[in-house]
Amino acid sequence: MQAAQPFSAELLHRGQAVSLAFLDVDGVFTDGGLYLDAQGESIKRFHTQDGLGIQLLRQAGTQVVVITGRDSAPLRGRLAALGVTRAFYGVHDKCAVAQDVLEELGLTWAQSAAMGDDWPDLPLLLRSALSCAPPGAHTEVLAVANHVTRAQAGHGALREFCDLLLMAKGEYVHQLRAWSQL
Repeated sequence: MQAAQPFSAELLHRGQAVSLAFLDVDGVFTDGGLYLDAQGESIKRFHTQDGLGIQLLRQAGTQVVVITGRDSAPLRGRLAALGVTRAFYGVHDKCAVAQDVLEELGLTWAQSAAMGDDWPDLPLLLRSALSCAPPGAHTEVLAVANHVTRAQAGHGALREFCDLLLMAKGEYVHQLRAWSQL
């Protein structure tokens, strides 16, 4: 079985040394909309393909780190269900948090990838070896991203990013074959 997902040789090369993926939430995991119930509580919509992408990345040994400016019970529940143990909520300075994580793990920016959609994500996107954005991201983010997904945020964009990293690490076809044997 061969991969149907095409990525350029340059993108695959950029992702080869990646051991850690920094992810934003609103505008990456979700469509970026803020949904509030009658009590003002946040309601989130997540895409199941994105969730499987996160699980596949983790199985392949890639650390997944979520750094978000917001916080909500639905988000915490979703990340826990996906096994994401490094998540930082209500963060204003994402770069400082990312730098602390890299130092804690003994990694460098050259071993990281990042996906984001707006200005708070720019420091991570500019420093990481591989940067990605969904097509609805802010213009400044689109200008610096190494890859803009075909899928929209909250509709498989995160899965596309995960697939890219899996392909760059040579894990995609291996995992695809394993799943097709079930």
